[in-house]
Amino acid sequence: MPVANYDQYCDMLNRARQGGYAFAAINVTSTSTANAAIKAFADMKSDGIIQVSTGGGKFASGQGINDMAIGAISLAQHIHLVAEKYNILIALHTDHCHPEHVESFLHPLLEESEKRVSKGEKPLFNSHMFDGSVLPLEENLKTSKELHERCQKLGVILEIETGIVGGEEDGVNNEDAPADKLYTTPEEMVEVAKTLRPIGPFMYAATFGNVHGVYKPGNVKLRPDILKNGQEAVVSELGEDHRHWLVFHGGSGSELSEIHETLGYGVIKMNIDTDTQYAYTRPIVDHMFKNYDQVLKVEGEVGSKKHYDPRGYMKAAEKNMTERIIQAIKDLKAEGKSLLN
Repeated sequence: MPVANYDQYCDMLNRARQGGYAFAAINVTSTSTANAAIKAFADMKSDGIIQVSTGGGKFASGQGINDMAIGAISLAQHIHLVAEKYNILIALHTDHCHPEHVESFLHPLLEESEKRVSKGEKPLFNSHMFDGSVLPLEENLKTSKELHERCQKLGVILEIETGIVGGEEDGVNNEDAPADKLYTTPEEMVEVAKTLRPIGPFMYAATFGNVHGVYKPGNVKLRPDILKNGQEAVVSELGEDHRHWLVFHGGSGSELSEIHETLGYGVIKMNIDTDTQYAYTRPIVDHMFKNYDQVLKVEGEVGSKKHYDPRGYMKAAEKNMTERIIQAIKDLKAEGKSLLN
């Protein structure tokens, strides 16, 4: 099935909110990691979201180019082709575009989609994230509104963030963020709804103590009640139709019970990157340790081509990443939830 269209994507997100489940949103940096994600969704009969960050796009373009937009376009084109061979829906998303990268990342991607739409084709990406959380709220919403209006004309959904997700990801370090910035206020959630909802539907990464990075279960202290209180404030002041589609960033180290609690408060998308990075890398490390004298030409020997052929250990890496994503799909209660079932 081709990549989802706008109506299908909105239907996916609405059904998730109403049904108390969320979509795993998997960061990818290569065709190999993208293939691992698509297979996991297909195996679980779950629709899913595949996303590319600025750093992921830059890596995918190759060290000779280092262009985050070109790399993202390349990965998106690959996913459009491969997704047609599976009987589930894939939505394409870009992750965490900070203000300094809007010109070099978001604008070229939107221009690419504008070219496609002008020819009667679907946009290249289904949704984009603008992360203006480092800006004052008024400035954040001003840029968010401009991007939201442009996206809506294309049938593209915008994701925004207020508050700050702690920790470090993709070269952005928020480890020293002020404590109060880790929690989005009800007033912010209401203001976001007032500003953006009249333009069209959007996704919202409200922060509730979540932190990017690697943590043991229980080490991240979440406050899901932040989401509950914010949603109640929005509905009380603006009505049920303004209730947010919420996004959960920085889920590593979260207790499963806390993840499930957020699903009841409107989380419809959970970003997964750290855990899948490890899942992909672990079999490669295992292969290298077990076959040290085969992957290297030790003491003048020739080694073993079948052991240092990257296809062998990358297949193992893909398989393990797929299995980790399957676990995430189950954790988010999305198995068997494809619109095509």
